[in-house]
Amino acid sequence: TSSHIRVGILNNPSKIKEDNTAIARGILTAFLTQNNSSLKSLLSKLTKEETAKSLAAGTKIAKFLTPEMDDDAFEKKYNTLGLDIIKTHQMFCQEVLKLVPGQMAVVSNGR
Repeated sequence: TSSHIRVGILNNPSKIKEDNTAIARGILTAFLTQNNSSLKSLLSKLTKEETAKSLAAGTKIAKFLTPEMDDDAFEKKYNTLGLDIIKTHQMFCQEVLKLVPGQMAVVSNGR
């Protein structure tokens, strides 16, 4: 409810492949290319179970973009965002946070 909250995402998948990182890459792309209201709208869609099933069945992520989003910026970044950033996140999770691949955690730094 506060406009002063910051959210970040670190990915720690058990296996890193193009087909099982669509949502993670979509979320990272949204953070990099969208304003706050568009980001919130897309995150709400991407975190739903039916979205994951639809993407796994072959639906393109562009189907989930909303009209107010910068579609061109999103698609360009999404199509060029490689798996290296996901691997970097995974390494950080394992080396710094001491998580095993696939393990989830919440990291908080607040008052």
